[in-house]
Amino acid sequence: MNKKVIVAGHICVDITPEVLGKKVSNLNEILAPGKLIPSGDITISTGGAVANTGLSMKLFGADVSLMGKVGKDDFGAIVQRALRKYGCESDMIVSEKDVTSYSIILAIPGIDRIFFHNPGANDVFYLKDMDMEKIKDAALFHFGYPPIMRSMYENNGEELVRIFKAVSEMGVLTSLDLAMIQEQSEAGMADWQTILGKVLPHTDFFLPSVEELLLMLDKDKYHRILEKSGGRDITEVISLEEDVRPLAKRCIEMGAGCVIIKCGAPGLYYKTGGEEFARMLSERRGQDHSDWQEQEGFEASYVPDRILSGTGAGDTAIGAFLTAMLNGYPLSRCMQLAAAAGASCVEAYDALGGLKSLEQLEERIDKGWEKNRGNL
Repeated sequence: MNKKVIVAGHICVDITPEVLGKKVSNLNEILAPGKLIPSGDITISTGGAVANTGLSMKLFGADVSLMGKVGKDDFGAIVQRALRKYGCESDMIVSEKDVTSYSIILAIPGIDRIFFHNPGANDVFYLKDMDMEKIKDAALFHFGYPPIMRSMYENNGEELVRIFKAVSEMGVLTSLDLAMIQEQSEAGMADWQTILGKVLPHTDFFLPSVEELLLMLDKDKYHRILEKSGGRDITEVISLEEDVRPLAKRCIEMGAGCVIIKCGAPGLYYKTGGEEFARMLSERRGQDHSDWQEQEGFEASYVPDRILSGTGAGDTAIGAFLTAMLNGYPLSRCMQLAAAAGASCVEAYDALGGLKSLEQLEERIDKGWEKNRGNL
């Protein structure tokens, strides 16, 4: 079977300075007016779902085409040059009038990442920009980060739904990843319950984070958990049974075929649909996926050798999962590889520098790679 993969959606340039010093528990310990912050080398790399998930799938062995939108500017040239190293630049969309998106990422030891972000050309990405002839011959279409692409959430997600409906009707497997939003922003004001209610019936694999889902589907609970966390990562205080599992169940009921909820450092929760989903997956892949029917569980993360930055960890975990699925791996192995890829990713400052091949990850897993034992 054809294993061609299209990864579309958000792409940008990531600029990550190395922040030196010991771990801190409060941002005020390091960021203060007039304070000189010791810094090391700076990493300039591609970012966003198109680069992170797409290129990770390329490294994991998938045949990948990337469809992101950049400007004809210096940052756009950086993106094109980076993608050219992997032979993935040919299907990128270059706009004459829009600027390339960029993010400045502060990865402060002990503190979750802080992002300064300009969405640029991502805000004007449309169905008409994509080469549908190439998409119809693909085995999988993955779309990432619609919450930080204005065209994807305005008008109750009309354009996002159009894209997923068109691709799904061509018999191509679909996959959707989200991104965290600021509640008081334009994206935060969008009706995400309505948007997800419209797009999930056309989504075979839905791969959001628990924080994203809580904010979009249950704001009251999100605020209660946020208050309970006292500034810590919410994955330190959430409950698998009370918080994560109900979200997965709701997304399946809304129409998603398989839901994987990224729960940060603790790991990944998964839930699959029933017989109809397993049958559809088997037919489209030409493989027996009956073991994917009505499965759920939690895959704890692996202990990395070191932690430099979480940038791209969720994206690369998705990349490993989707590649393994296309290769016909059992669901349990797909989840192990997703967790393993995430652990490898955090060992570098960029999304791709720490990655290993699927074979190398399997070898380490089979040798008894230590698991984290967190609260979930």
